[in-house]
Amino acid sequence: MAVGYELSAISLKNMKLIDYIKDTKSELKHVTWPTKQQAVWFTILVIIISLVVSFYLGFFDFIFSLGIEKFII
Repeated sequence: MAVGYELSAISLKNMKLIDYIKDTKSELKHVTWPTKQQAVWFTILVIIISLVVSFYLGFFDFIFSLGIEKFII
């Protein structure tokens, strides 16, 4: 009896997984994918914004570390 219950639970899990994969596949057909030009542009934009933010944070880190060194030393 326990073996039958375990097998049915496993098959239910597998069915849920299969249904999930089928639903995901059908939903991906409705997605409007970016063009190659848009993907390249957005990638460049992300890199530029990341560099600007890193320099901004690095600048303030440098200023605050100088201030802390003056107060400690």
